[in-house]
Amino acid sequence: MPSAYWDESLAERYRRFHYDFPEKPLAGRAVIVAGGTGGLGSALVALLVREGARVIVGYRSNRERAEKLQQVIEAQFGAKLHLVAGDILDPAVRKAYLDAVKADGAPLAGAAIFPGDPARVPFESLSRETITASLESNYAGPVLLARDLGAAMEGWGKASGAGGNLVLLATMQAVAPFASSLAYAGPKAALVHAARVLALQWNKVSVNVVAPGATVAGMAESSVSAGKYDRHISSGAISRFGRPEDIARAVRFFLEPGQYATGQVLVVDGGLTIRRDRG
Repeated sequence: MPSAYWDESLAERYRRFHYDFPEKPLAGRAVIVAGGTGGLGSALVALLVREGARVIVGYRSNRERAEKLQQVIEAQFGAKLHLVAGDILDPAVRKAYLDAVKADGAPLAGAAIFPGDPARVPFESLSRETITASLESNYAGPVLLARDLGAAMEGWGKASGAGGNLVLLATMQAVAPFASSLAYAGPKAALVHAARVLALQWNKVSVNVVAPGATVAGMAESSVSAGKYDRHISSGAISRFGRPEDIARAVRFFLEPGQYATGQVLVVDGGLTIRRDRG
């Protein structure tokens, strides 16, 4: 019995080598970038604006940095960013993101959730308080925002058929063990698992994770600049340190409307997690 879902006209198009690669599919669509003023998030903001997306940028408290990014983006691309301030652990702040989408009026294509904290706590200094603080920043806040945004996109998707995409930001330390990373790696590993659980929650919303390696901007900047990862270049494990553009392109892939992945983790580390024991 032939498939009830088979599309012969589509199959025939592929037999004739006719493919559909949309140009700038995010143009005119709203995209939320929570934590979008940081070292990695700001690169994604620039990439999305360049493609014509209407970007809603969240930041916790550094208004000066947020307004500086807003000015630079407007000068370079002639686009206005919508800023949302506050800690995503606050329900009112999470609602403010959805209110910003409604105020903009453009359909919401998806959201990238960057907020977190490097939680550089020495092993001997670990305590209930330091672990709880990391859990709140690196797990609870991102998961709660993903839940709220995903539920909204699922509802809108059922009404319009469009759906949406969520991208959470983890770390290479969430998928491979690195010494002295207990306070940070544990909550980020939990975030990876949470993304897979959330991917089961909805039919119209994809949920994926990007896990950066040693990048020259973002949470790893101080460690990289201090030489912590130099030996991995010296040994040939990686050819260079990661750049914000590397992470922005990876996140952008998962944000594209109609993309065909969910519950996945893309490690963008130049091969460090699989070669970290060299040298």
